[in-house]
Amino acid sequence: MERKSRGSEKAQAPVDRGRRAFLKVATAGTAGALFWGKTAPLRADQGPSLSSLKWREKFIVPKPSQDDQISYREFQIDVQTTLHEILPGVKLHLLAFNGQVPGPEIRVKEGEWVKVKFTNKTELLHTIHWHGVDVYYEHDGVPWITQRPVMPGKSFLYKFQAYPAGTRWYHCHYATPFHLGHSMHGAIIIESDDDPILKTFQYSRDYTLVLQTFDTFFLKDEFNKMLERMKQRLWLMKHKKLDAKTIAVFKNVQEFLKAVEEGWMPPYLSERNQFREGADLTPNFFAINGKAYPLTDPILIRQGETIRVRLINAGELIHSLHLHGHQFWWVAQDGNPLLQPIKMNTLDIAPGQTKDIIIEGYNPGYWTFHDHITTRVTNNGIYPGGMLTLLVYEEMAEREGFKPMVSLDQ
Repeated sequence: MERKSRGSEKAQAPVDRGRRAFLKVATAGTAGALFWGKTAPLRADQGPSLSSLKWREKFIVPKPSQDDQISYREFQIDVQTTLHEILPGVKLHLLAFNGQVPGPEIRVKEGEWVKVKFTNKTELLHTIHWHGVDVYYEHDGVPWITQRPVMPGKSFLYKFQAYPAGTRWYHCHYATPFHLGHSMHGAIIIESDDDPILKTFQYSRDYTLVLQTFDTFFLKDEFNKMLERMKQRLWLMKHKKLDAKTIAVFKNVQEFLKAVEEGWMPPYLSERNQFREGADLTPNFFAINGKAYPLTDPILIRQGETIRVRLINAGELIHSLHLHGHQFWWVAQDGNPLLQPIKMNTLDIAPGQTKDIIIEGYNPGYWTFHDHITTRVTNNGIYPGGMLTLLVYEEMAEREGFKPMVSLDQ
């Protein structure tokens, strides 16, 4: 589990089941719309109008001719095959960024220029899509639309300005159900010096939880099938026999329709009986940051402390995350701060979404945080397991020598 401490900032004073500031209402004499990050929050009917919001006026994207004028933050990311253990006895050969599950977390400041050298160390084709980041279109990572996929042994240089701030993520956009299911994804956190969430809550720790699903049978079977297909394509490339019909990539719709008229059979037709990408996905393991319960890392907190938890749904299912013993604040969606935080204890998060919550340490104990769709808190059908972790108060754990009990139903 990724976590970031905010240094020497003091833990917040104990709260009375929610931050008092959010229970106050702007006085009648307050003129104009207010921003919740800078003042007392507003009721739902007092939110800022569109005309009062500060919209970005200009966005300049990097061009090759500008490289000598730009100072970049540089990163190296590759994709390689790694043997990953979800649980004892459950190991999978996965495609992973830098051999990590999930891939490395990237943290940058809003407005920084970012350069990522991406190297393909597998026999398959790949790209990187920067999900939720406003990049120049040629660096968006969509194969055959904005770029050619990165071939085996080759590299591609992604360049973009980190914007907008918030919880974002990146993933492979080639054969997406298959490669995404292989954990080709990671977090990119874009921080802002003017973050209204930090200003309002003054949280002292920052956690990132990447939610994942695995269909172990599908991944094993289709991994071998795809490797065989790529060997065939590489042989065709070597002998200069690869054409548009072979790889099903055409210059335009007219060329595609002409090929069909001439008798070419698209790969989606049942007569071809080829690999159907993602057709039979039935996840049997559910994980947080690459591990299923009881191997998930706990979320640590102290009494009186406030923490931020960034949730990224990198899987194919909706999850309904419930925290026991606490009401939390939902403060951001898809990296963007909500106009008004919402107090709740169960939060739905759809595939591809990110949502941020604030947890305040007012109820010491050991508390479950889990997907309330109970089939997803199992390991191959055995409860408890899967997408489940604990909110642990450190002072209690230190005093009692706490170690989570492990109970697996028979």
